[in-house]
Amino acid sequence: MAARALIAGNWKMNGTQATAKALAADLAARCNTVPMLPRIALCPPAALLGLVASTISGSPIALGAQDCHAQQKGAHTGDTSAWLLKDIGCSFVIVGHSERRADHGETDILVKSKAQAALDAGLMPIICVGETEAERDAGKAADVVRRQVAGSLPAGATAANVVIAYEPVWAIGTGRTPTPEDVRAMHAVARETYAVGRSDGADVAILYGGSVKGSNAKVLLALPGVDGALVGGASLDAADFWTIIDATPRR
Repeated sequence: MAARALIAGNWKMNGTQATAKALAADLAARCNTVPMLPRIALCPPAALLGLVASTISGSPIALGAQDCHAQQKGAHTGDTSAWLLKDIGCSFVIVGHSERRADHGETDILVKSKAQAALDAGLMPIICVGETEAERDAGKAADVVRRQVAGSLPAGATAANVVIAYEPVWAIGTGRTPTPEDVRAMHAVARETYAVGRSDGADVAILYGGSVKGSNAKVLLALPGVDGALVGGASLDAADFWTIIDATPRR
């Protein structure tokens, strides 16, 4: 049986101490008003992790990070290890986000090593995959997602310890979304690829990420094979993010 749906807010490089505390406190307070919540995670910038951790303490909201290094420690200026993220209260870490793949040249091999580090540290990696507009227009969307899923999954990945997020790169932050049939089809591709050699393909959580907002969440989250959402810009607005949470089917 698949775990409860997961709604993860990726704040990206946004927020100050004041806005982060206000947003996290607002969401934590709302959790007392709704029964049978999906799993909720907030992934603020690294500099705000400690503040958000203390603000959501005692609530059902989990803490997540936006990236980690593949090594436990060492001379890696500017990086943060999965072990340190675990130590400060994280439960999740995003790896392989399209912006990391594009801006920092991250390969499937590197994403796999980061996901493995997350597992070794006791974190659940949210492994991101997805095609660019050029790849989709060239008819390669499914091939790209198959390659990224197969190449980014760490050894020992199971439905209990990893999450996959499908994010069509061309829809992130653009306001564009694929058709419901496109989303359903690409989630099926990701699930089928994960299931090769595994018996728990039906149970692995696959999130949709790509301009998810309150106005389209109900349709997207009701699609077969969509087990939650990785939310970008809408996660910076408490009311909009909560609309997405509230639209999540209860399981």
